[in-house]
Parts: sequence; C-alpha cells; structure tokens
Amino acid sequence: MTLTMIRILFGLGTMMLFVLPHVWGAPEDGPAIFQKNCAMCHKDPPVNRAPLPEALMKMSGEQILASLERGSMKEQGAALTAAQRSDVAAFLSKNVAKTVAPAGLCASGYEARTDSTYWNGWGVDEVNTRFQPARMAGLQSADVPKLQMKWAFGFPGAASAMAQPVMYGGKLYFGSQDGTMFAVDAKTGCTFWTFKASSTARTAVMIGTVSNARHAVMFGDVNANVYALDARDGKLIWKIKVDDHPVARITGGPRMSGSRLYVPVSSVEEVSGGGPKYECCKFRGSVVAIDVEAGKVAWKTYTIPDPPAPTRKNAVGTQLYGPAGAAIWSAPTLDLKKRLIYVGTGNAYADPATKYSDAVIAMDMDTGAVKWVKQLAEGDGWNFACINPNKANCPTSVGPDVDIGTSPILKSLAGGKRILLVGQKSGMVHGIDPDAEGKILWQTRVGAGGALGGVQWGMAADEDNVYVALSDVHLREKAGGLFALKIATGEKVWYAPPVKPACQGKFGCSPAQMAPLTVIPGVVFSGAMDGVQRAYDATTGAIIWQFDTLREFETVNGVKAKGGSLSATGPVIAGGMMFLGSGYGALGGMAGNVLLAFGK
Repeated sequence: MTLTMIRILFGLGTMMLFVLPHVWGAPEDGPAIFQKNCAMCHKDPPVNRAPLPEALMKMSGEQILASLERGSMKEQGAALTAAQRSDVAAFLSKNVAKTVAPAGLCASGYEARTDSTYWNGWGVDEVNTRFQPARMAGLQSADVPKLQMKWAFGFPGAASAMAQPVMYGGKLYFGSQDGTMFAVDAKTGCTFWTFKASSTARTAVMIGTVSNARHAVMFGDVNANVYALDARDGKLIWKIKVDDHPVARITGGPRMSGSRLYVPVSSVEEVSGGGPKYECCKFRGSVVAIDVEAGKVAWKTYTIPDPPAPTRKNAVGTQLYGPAGAAIWSAPTLDLKKRLIYVGTGNAYADPATKYSDAVIAMDMDTGAVKWVKQLAEGDGWNFACINPNKANCPTSVGPDVDIGTSPILKSLAGGKRILLVGQKSGMVHGIDPDAEGKILWQTRVGAGGALGGVQWGMAADEDNVYVALSDVHLREKAGGLFALKIATGEKVWYAPPVKPACQGKFGCSPAQMAPLTVIPGVVFSGAMDGVQRAYDATTGAIIWQFDTLREFETVNGVKAKGGSLSATGPVIAGGMMFLGSGYGALGGMAGNVLLAFGK
C-alpha cells in the first residue's frame, strides 16, 4: 500500500509539488524509494514546480515535521500516523548539519542612528521602481566593475536565502527560512540581535516609527502573522494574525505610510485543492492596513468581494466552494498623490471565474474601498487538481496560471501623465493608466510565458526605461534574457540574450532570470538561476561585471554556507555596498543559504 504526500516548498503563484511515498512491504532504502516513486517529478526541468533532491535534503527534520503537522502540508500529513511523519522527516533530514553555536556577535552594542543612505522595504520607494539614486547607492557606474565580496553570512538549516534584506541606520535586517530575524552590522556582518518568529520570515522588512518614537522592524511570516520588533534589541512590540485561513501566508513585503502599514496576503490553498476530499476553495487574497501605533487592524479588504459559497460536488461527493484565490504575492504600490494602493493578483483557485484574478486592483489608502479593477487575463482558474489524473477539484474555467506576481511600478511621463508598469507570468508587460481605471496604454510581449514563465519576481525602472528579466525556465536553453523597454510606449530599446551557464548539467542550473532587478544610474543588476549575479550597462545591455555565487563560503557567523540559484530576491544597494541573498531551493532551483556583501 502506498500513501502519497504533497509538500509545498515556498514559491510564487502555483508553488512547487513534492511527492514522497511511504511504502510498506519489502524494505527499501531511501534513495531507492525516491528513485522509484519521486524522480519523475524531482528532475530538471522542474516538473510541477518540484524542488530538486538537493533542496529537499537541506531542510531540517523539525521544519519538515512542522509542515506536515501544522503547516502547508497539514492536509496531507493527516493521512499518516505520527510515526510515519517522523520517519519522513528523519529520512529527508538525515544529512542536515547540526546547529552550531552562535558566532560572529558584535563586540560593541547596538547604536541607534539614522543615516542619509538606506534601502527600506521591497522596492526602495513607495512606487516600487527598485531604482536607487546615485547619492543613496554610494556607487557610480564606474565603480561597479570594482565590486568585491566583503563578507558572507550563512543561514543555518536553510535551503533558500529567500528574504530580501533592508539597510537602515548602518544595519541590515532580514528574515530566514527557519523564522529567525537578524539585525547585523552592514560593514562587517556581525550580529547585534536575533528574534525567532513562528514560521518562515520571507518578506522584505519595513522600518518605521511606532509608539514612543521607537523605530520598529516590521515583517510577515508564512503563518500570516505580522510582527513589529524594537529595532534596538529585537524585543516584540506587537504581533497580529491577519488571516485565519489555515494556509494563508505573507510573501510580499509590507509598505508603510504615515501610521499605517499595508500588508498583502497570499496562500498555498492551490496545493490543498489537489486532494479530491478537500473542500476547495475558500481563501481570498487581501490587503490589511495596520495602525502601527495601536498595533491593531484598521481595515481589511479582500481582492474578491464575494465570500465563497457552495457551488457543486465533485466526483467523490466533496462539496466545493468559490469564488476563491486572487492572492497577492508582491509588495503593494502606494500612490500618495491620489491616496491609492495598487496590487497585482494571482489566478483563481475555483469556480466561478472572477474578474478579480490576474488583475490590478486600486484601493483607497484610508478606507480600503476598491476604486477600480483591471483584469489582464480572463478565466485563469487553477489548482493542483488540474495536474492530477482525477482532476476532481479542477475549475471548469481552467487557465495557464499566469499570476501577476510582481509589484506594479508607478511612473510619471512628460506632461504630467502617469503610468503603471505591470509584469506578468504570461510573458506580457503592460503599461496601464492609473488615472483612467487601468486603461491599457501599451502591451509588449517579452517571452512565451507560463506557470514559471514570463516575469516572475519583479521589474525595475529609471527615468526612461523599464527593465524586464525573463524566466521561461521551461524552455531550458532558450530561457532567460533581459529587456529594456521605453516607459512611454513599451518599445524595445535593447535586448541582452541569456548567458550559457557554466554549471550546465547540474540539476537546477538554468539561464532563466527569475530574480527581481535592481537599478542604479547607468547600471541594471540581474541574477539568474545559474547562481550568477550580473551587472548590465543600462544604455547598451552589455555585461560590465559578474559574480558566480555557486560555491562554498566562509561566513562571519560560522555557519557552513554555499550559494545557489538567484530567484526570489534582488540586490539591495545603499551606502556604497551591495547585499545579495543566494540560494533558492524551490521552483526547480539550486539550494543555497548565504547572504553576500560587496563593496569597492
């Protein structure tokens, strides 16, 4: 008899599929079981977004067991006995290194200061351009070829370095896969303090002022909790659960304006929906506004206004529900002029089809009222039942799973006209009018698109161009590439083809460019799934610097670490330094667990 478990290991939109049978009968060793029952999915290219074996073996037994018993795999773990769940955790984690004693602590105490150079939040500014001006960057284009690694920091028990750091007051703040939040010195990497969240903390941090004029470190975790910590010592100020759905989570970075923190909410209910006995689906994406002074929710607005209701029964008699889905995977964009919030949503999980999936939604910053909706792909219903033979819970309006997983970029054009720039997994980049309820101004195709195609994690823009990195990882050697498009028209200015990976032949190695971009005057930074961070001339697209992170590093905190695929986070540049997380043991990527610091 074989029991099948499906495990999600962090990602965008459809996430990843992990299948591991627990076999009774004739004894078989772990590798033989894996090869016999799992290798059909855990291979390159990433079938069904399955993590590679290398990534699975990086997880601790505690992480795996927690996921099976109370995390995203609770539904599947319930089919196993406690002993079976423990056996699975022990098998996968048998080669994970033991936790080492803390090292690399700062000799001097934490000194609170506010510097004139910083990178705060996901996109450095409220409009998510990911453009750092020269004064703030502390780097000129001529400095970039001189960049050298200054220090490395290792994440214990991690397969991914998935939380983009922020730099503020000479400190770096960043989360980790095991839920630890770190405050370290930007120049040396020594650790001032740590805080342990309830689960994985993968969002970018937002630094802001809360009660008694204290600076707070604010972030979300994958159990849909939002935290505010005292920046001086990491002590908890408040913690708020913003969604009660069992698999709701926060992946997009929160954004702050005034005394309000705006938090996007996503989920992995697509995975739960793969089981024919699961009442699919009831989750709806949302934005939650938190009053940071009071530590309370000011308002919450769902992306789908109608609550889920019973629809039909599937082939095994399970009651299904809808509408559902339209998760928000990325940081919100703030329009301070019109006091609006812009978010991009993902696919629908269930019938009936909704106009709120794969859409840009504008909400009032003060009340949460929806002002307008612009859908950019219709009828995109999808969950994991759609790739299962029974298809019991698959929506009738099944689509290609082409989420808007990136933050919209708000820019001004000549003459005062404004434009929202939106990248999509469909391979399309859209220019829409935020002052005309999302009227399409132009659309440019940059790739074939698909569930892991098109634009995955984020674009960047300067005054003239929007820069777009292409994934299309499923096309293998044809994956990747970098585009510069005119903001006003969408016209292609230049195209930099993908680079043939030096790691070719290694599972997870790909030229696909999933990682979000970062721009300083004259330079575009783009990382690839081959583990190489590259810098491109913003005028021509020529490569002017590169660094291969795919190796082992000696770390300042004594944790054994190595680099891997560059995917969910992009470079953070401030004060003459660049900070980069390497390793993404998800979406078919190569595992890694290191944060790197570069300077002149």
